[in-house]
Amino acid sequence: MHTTHDRWTRTSMAVASHLALLALWYLFVKFGDVPKYVMPSPVDTAKTLFAGNYHWWSNLLVTAAEIFGGYAVALVTGVLLALAFTWSRPLEALMMPLLVSLNMIPKVALGPLIIVWFKYGIVPNMLIAFSICVFPILLTTVRGLREVEPDLLDLVKSLRGSRWQTFTKIQLPGALPYILSGMKVAAILAVAGAIVGEFLGSDKGLGYLMLQVQVTLDTAAMFMAVLLITLIGMLLYGSVLVLERALVVPDARVG
Repeated sequence: MHTTHDRWTRTSMAVASHLALLALWYLFVKFGDVPKYVMPSPVDTAKTLFAGNYHWWSNLLVTAAEIFGGYAVALVTGVLLALAFTWSRPLEALMMPLLVSLNMIPKVALGPLIIVWFKYGIVPNMLIAFSICVFPILLTTVRGLREVEPDLLDLVKSLRGSRWQTFTKIQLPGALPYILSGMKVAAILAVAGAIVGEFLGSDKGLGYLMLQVQVTLDTAAMFMAVLLITLIGMLLYGSVLVLERALVVPDARVG
């Protein structure tokens, strides 16, 4: 079992690795004679935060809403579908091949259709984020719900427990490591999905801003947009890690 000291050690090492990367970035630009339009320094990148013409805060909130919104809908949908599949094998046999086929559609190809159907805005980009991250949650949850000890299921049946009681008392606690593993993968994919949506068609958000500043070779603003997108993703992924530490015994974790 991990102690508090171990956690602080891992956290310190993670912070140190990021600071080392930042230092290497600064030294490479300073002593490598790299043009600013190719790679700005960390200082020049940070200065863009104080320029009002980029509207960082409003664009960040839009992108964050797309990522977290699409992720939340994918989580609820994935878990509910997995539950339905474990309750009904015929339903799984009917729906799973269809879902696999739909998941094979490249999201870059699906994006323009979603934009045509729902126009520009937060909703279509949430849908793209949802479409790209729901499948990992579904697959890992199905597996987790079926990894429960048969003896426990037989015990609940002998006590005449309902399906919902079986799910909440037996299946869900046992499946949590699998669900959280899928949530980690989906957190990364949700960020990619939202940004793909903004690249394909949007009038706000950090991805949209990157396309605007690309025309003027404002690389510093592009770097800052990438950093802010990364921070949103890290916040989402970190939230899943916190949830995992609160709910799952360390030895039972998967992935």
